[in-house]
Amino acid sequence: MPVVWSAVGATVLPNVGGWVGAAVVRPNLKWYETLKRPSWRPPNWAFGPVWTTLYTGMGYASYLVWRDGGGFEGNARLPLALYASQLALNWTWSPIFFGAHNIPLSLVNISLLYINTAACGYSFYQINECAGLLFVPYMAWLTLASCLNYYIYRHNRGSKSIKEEKEK
Repeated sequence: MPVVWSAVGATVLPNVGGWVGAAVVRPNLKWYETLKRPSWRPPNWAFGPVWTTLYTGMGYASYLVWRDGGGFEGNARLPLALYASQLALNWTWSPIFFGAHNIPLSLVNISLLYINTAACGYSFYQINECAGLLFVPYMAWLTLASCLNYYIYRHNRGSKSIKEEKEK
C-alpha cells in the first residue's frame, strides 16, 4: 500500500469509532440536558469538532509510530497495543455514558482511558517525538472530560435516567 494511503487510513480509523459514538450520543442529549452539569463545561457543539481533531491527530501519530517503529515486527508492538486499547476504551465511553446512562462505570472507563492514553503518548514519544506530542492536546481534553465526568457522577448520584422513568 502506498505510504499516503497508509497515513490516510491510520488517520481516518479513529474517527470511525467517533462517528459510531456520535450516533449513540444524539438520541440521548435530552437525558444529558437533565443532568446537573458545571458552568465550565464546553458547549455541546464543541465536542464534535474537538473529537474529530483529536482522533485525526492520534491516528496520524499511530501512522508515524508504525512507520518509524517498524510496525508489529519492530519496537512499535507495545505502543500500538496501547494505542489499540486506548481506542477501545475511548470508543466504549459514549455507549456506557450516553447509551446505558451508567455514570459510575463511565467514570471507571475514563479513568482507565486516561492512564492508558498517558502510557500510549509516552511510548509513542519514545519512537517519534511528534507522535508523542500529538497526544498532549488529547491528554488536556481527557483531563477536562474526566473532571466533567466526575462532576456529573458526584452531583447526579440520586437522579433517575430517562430509561428508568420509561420503565415505570
